[in-house]
Amino acid sequence: MAESRDPARDQMKHWQGSRAGKNVDTLTTGAGHPIGDKLNVITAGPRGPLLMQDVVFLDEMAHFDQERIPERVVHAKGAGAFGFFEVTHDISRYCKAKLFQPVGKRTSVSVRFSTVGGESGSADTVRDPRGFACKFYTEEGNWDLTGNNTPIFFIRDPLLFPSFIHTQKRNPQTHLKDADMTWDFFSLRPESLHQISFLYSDRGIPDGFRHMNGYGSHTFKLVNSKKEAVYCKFHFKTNQGIRNLAVEAASQLASEDPDYSIRDLYNAIATGNCPSWTLYIQVMSFQEAEVHRWNPFDLTKVWPHKEFPLIPVGQLVLNKNPVNYFTDVEQIAFDPSNMPPGIEPSPDKMLQGRLFSYPDTHRHRLGTNYRQLPVNCPFKCRVANYQRDGPMCSTDNQGGVPNYYPNSFSAPACQPLVMEHNLAVTNDVARYNTADDDDYSQVTAFYLNVLNADERRRLCENIAGHLKDAQLFIQSRMVGLLNKVHPNYGAQVHSLLQQYNAKCPQKAVIRTYNPYSSDRVVSAEKSNL
Repeated sequence: MAESRDPARDQMKHWQGSRAGKNVDTLTTGAGHPIGDKLNVITAGPRGPLLMQDVVFLDEMAHFDQERIPERVVHAKGAGAFGFFEVTHDISRYCKAKLFQPVGKRTSVSVRFSTVGGESGSADTVRDPRGFACKFYTEEGNWDLTGNNTPIFFIRDPLLFPSFIHTQKRNPQTHLKDADMTWDFFSLRPESLHQISFLYSDRGIPDGFRHMNGYGSHTFKLVNSKKEAVYCKFHFKTNQGIRNLAVEAASQLASEDPDYSIRDLYNAIATGNCPSWTLYIQVMSFQEAEVHRWNPFDLTKVWPHKEFPLIPVGQLVLNKNPVNYFTDVEQIAFDPSNMPPGIEPSPDKMLQGRLFSYPDTHRHRLGTNYRQLPVNCPFKCRVANYQRDGPMCSTDNQGGVPNYYPNSFSAPACQPLVMEHNLAVTNDVARYNTADDDDYSQVTAFYLNVLNADERRRLCENIAGHLKDAQLFIQSRMVGLLNKVHPNYGAQVHSLLQQYNAKCPQKAVIRTYNPYSSDRVVSAEKSNL
């Protein structure tokens, strides 16, 4: 039995084997002082109190007390790996980034996969979008493509993001997941229908991280060496094939192996079964963006592949597991504002909002100098700027280089050749309401053309199975939105909800109360995916 253990379970055995023939290291304090006894504290006699002079104990306990950093607000549970990206097709006509030139070039990468809504101890097999974040260590600085396994998202305005995430977390009083919170928000925001339909389809529970696609999701801008620009979307298509878990299997794994996806990725790489993805881009000209029937910067929409076909770029291969989870995965910090020359943001409002929120949360979690951590360091290029000091500075702090700009002493200077692409903006400044945008037609196409009859049935069962826990007026409002997508969609969910509610007659009664009073008042890979 023990001989058939997988690489993840045998990690310490393999580590011990790698040390064969080497001397055992001397145990030390954090400052490097040798330790003579790590089993017993210093006390005044065998039964007396311990002494403050026991610096071995103080060193151990003080570090232990502070060894946890805040977990990520979202994407808290995840797995990471390292590998390379190899260019297979020339896209220099669209993008001047050195990352993509020439064909055959390899760039080191790190990737983190994750669930989105759960805490760091949650199960890998819950129904949830999956994060798919890639860091490319290029000679022009790091490029971070922070995507998901879905080509769309629930909202298109970043002002709603904190509220949306709150609905996926815990009720502030009960500290429980709350179906009312989730479905109240969804039913009040019709733009969420596209992502809901994707999430509650079979693809809502991928079979591990290797068998799912990744998407940059946002619209970006690519600029070539002639300063010509186009809009772009990035797609990573899994070379392992799409594979999903049935609801029953996912529930069983959540109980028996809640770290299923992390284990699967680790073991695949450890046994040489290295996962890979093919990177494609879609390209849209500025002229096409001006007249397209959908807003090309709306994160709740896809670009139809028939109109904007996939263009192959290269291969992403993961062939190395983390050496240490904390340093390589927990401390890795992805930031969509990390873009080398040739890749720029578009007017995508959600992307614009993330340009601030990601580095802001990293400074909170990891500190001002989080980019100096080895896993985040842009080691392929020389960092030269006028940023200095701050907690945990681990470099020479740029030595005696002037810390102000401009200066007269040959310090780092700007390079006009990498100036951003010009973009004319002439509209009035206002808070524009997008409530009248088309939130239904792409969802209808997904429901009718992407899913087959069995997949549609499972989608409706999955939605009803969760929506049943929400109050009746929320159920009714949600069914109304599904009816606008397609009458069959709403009818199937409505029928299933009726069956659930018939078994639970108390659902007809809404109970509310004042907590400060004793009085209670009863009242498969298709189409655009």
